Amino acid sequence: MNTSAPRRIVVGVAGGIAAYKACHLVRSLTEGGDSVRVVPTPASLRFVGEATWEALSGQPVSTTVFEAVDEVQHVHIGQQADAIVIAPATADLLARLAAGRADDLLSATVLVATCPIILAPAMHTEMWQNPATQANVATLRQRGLIVLEPAHGRLTGRDSGPGRLPEPEQIAELTRSVLAGVSLRRDWEGRSLLVTAGGTQENLDPVRFLGNRSSGRQGWALAEIAVQRGAAVTLVAADTEDLPVPPGAELIRARSAREMHEAVSSRAASQDAIIMAAAVADLRPARVAEAKMKKGRDDDALSTIELVENPDILRGLVEMREAGRLRPGVRIAGFAAETGDSSHSAVELAELKLRRKGCDVLMCNEVGVDKVFGQPTNGGVALIRRPEGECPERRTIAQGSKQVVAAELLDIIAEQFRCQM
Repeated sequence: MNTSAPRRIVVGVAGGIAAYKACHLVRSLTEGGDSVRVVPTPASLRFVGEATWEALSGQPVSTTVFEAVDEVQHVHIGQQADAIVIAPATADLLARLAAGRADDLLSATVLVATCPIILAPAMHTEMWQNPATQANVATLRQRGLIVLEPAHGRLTGRDSGPGRLPEPEQIAELTRSVLAGVSLRRDWEGRSLLVTAGGTQENLDPVRFLGNRSSGRQGWALAEIAVQRGAAVTLVAADTEDLPVPPGAELIRARSAREMHEAVSSRAASQDAIIMAAAVADLRPARVAEAKMKKGRDDDALSTIELVENPDILRGLVEMREAGRLRPGVRIAGFAAETGDSSHSAVELAELKLRRKGCDVLMCNEVGVDKVFGQPTNGGVALIRRPEGECPERRTIAQGSKQVVAAELLDIIAEQFRCQM
């Protein structure tokens, strides 16, 4: 629970079938300790009524500038807001906001506000892809409003495609990230990024496997923030928690280290940047039993398991770059999950790893039980490779949400792109 002063968040709701999902958005924000004022459009009340919004938010609901005139609410709501998030934002609402209209309470509130404004579009694919809508989106982004990428999935009827509203918790988390200072500027526009996530699993038999505690949340956050900053993202995921696909990202499943090696290597040549956030197993069983291994037998295979090395995906990418098989200027980043030992700190071990791997950036996490893996926050030290012979730059990344950490890492890589120009 947020123990600081509640932030004042306006949740706008436009007239689309996805309006019902905004109920979950309001609940998520209020349970996080924020004060939420719902401002629906008149059309949205055909989908969800005023009583629902008042019950969920604990605040009065109005749609018109002609109510509570003495309070000048069409000005004060926007002036006092710390953030405005509109979900769903329909094609009609995007058009009215782009034109600077103020013909209902929601559009007037947006026109007054100077706080961050986050729009989560939801509409049919053809409406989203229509040149008029895309021109309106470009106009709003140019003015500093944040227009999220819609999700790809089932729409109304039997159709499926881009235009689906992102999941409410994704919208809530992005809103929290913006309030925490994360910029969703479109500085990755026109660039392609491959991100790996999750912990690989190495089979022992049809039932058992060797794995690790990685949840995949940091890789997911990197993909999510990068998409919203304009990148074309491919997410190669091993075993992860049941996380919704980041809107706009292409998801590739790769369960084992060798599967991930194949998935990454086959797509690396088309990338401008690659971030290896997955926890890839260093070793795998030399043999995989065709049937479940039993304990207590004379030939008890469980008592001794022979292991062999997996491909070093990160080092392999650097070697591909050195051989000219990747795009010129491609940036390669990795993660070092370290515990430290009697002779070296976690960061010192990560520096040794950076030299061995030859990548451009290495994020050092000090890990352990209930540390980083499976947790909502992260932090550590980003090591940035310098010219041969120089010590790497150490840049501390303070403990924060994994979205905040993702944004800082993307900032570091974006800096390196700018240095190439």
